[in-house]
Amino acid sequence: MKKVAALLTCHNRKDKTLKCLEHLTRAFKKTKYPFVLDIYLTDDGSTDGTSEKVKELFPKVIVLEGNGNLFWVNGMNNSWNHALKENYDGYLLINDDTYVFDTLFEQIDLSDKSCVLSYGKEGVYVGTTLDEKSGRVTYGGSVITNRILYKYYRLIPNGTIQKCDLGNANIMYVPKSVVKKVGVLSDGYLHGIADYDYTLKCVSKKVPVVIMPSTNGYCEYDHGDMYHEYENKSLKERIRYLHHPLGVDFKSRHLYMKRFFPVRAPFFYLGGWLKTIFPKT
Repeated sequence: MKKVAALLTCHNRKDKTLKCLEHLTRAFKKTKYPFVLDIYLTDDGSTDGTSEKVKELFPKVIVLEGNGNLFWVNGMNNSWNHALKENYDGYLLINDDTYVFDTLFEQIDLSDKSCVLSYGKEGVYVGTTLDEKSGRVTYGGSVITNRILYKYYRLIPNGTIQKCDLGNANIMYVPKSVVKKVGVLSDGYLHGIADYDYTLKCVSKKVPVVIMPSTNGYCEYDHGDMYHEYENKSLKERIRYLHHPLGVDFKSRHLYMKRFFPVRAPFFYLGGWLKTIFPKT
């Protein structure tokens, strides 16, 4: 029997958060696989009544309060660090706008057995999500093809586990053995890219990172071009957007480049500022 902690964070997305929890708890109730599940949710200062409604509809969810400035990375780590106080066998990272399929726990179990059989050890198991309307893959695992140009391609589930370099934590399962070796999400990030950092850290420590055999849920792709509508913003607005956690989050992305793609890092830094000062280039 595996004891699993599901980890989430949210901010003013009550309806999506409730739908996410509905799908997650339904998948757990329907599974025939040997799991025990606790859910940790950090509500990062929501003002839309998220915490109150979660406590009403999902009284077993452990709701933790943030100060409104945690954003995704620190919110997730807040949930994760609280869960580490208990003795869990694994940690399931879920985005609060992700609606998992009923087969999720079957897929985790299958991935774990396949990974141990193929690589002799547990690994990180990345879930692939689809756009509910188009059926296209939105998040999952990717393989790097060029480290200097930072090129990679997204893997498509084919019924078996597949190794990857980059993994989105919209759905990501991390066994206890991996946490002991790698830890939680890295410091220095605010809202994004920490999941890619995590999987690259795992790869560097010889921990297998694989996508699960089948698709695992729905999640709308909501990331546009990094420098979205720059031409329509003033210089002051562009600089603010460059640094904002919900904008480019430039400091986090530059840190990520320095850590894993040091040759590319100065070009990324220069390119970001050139785009900000001369948006039409």
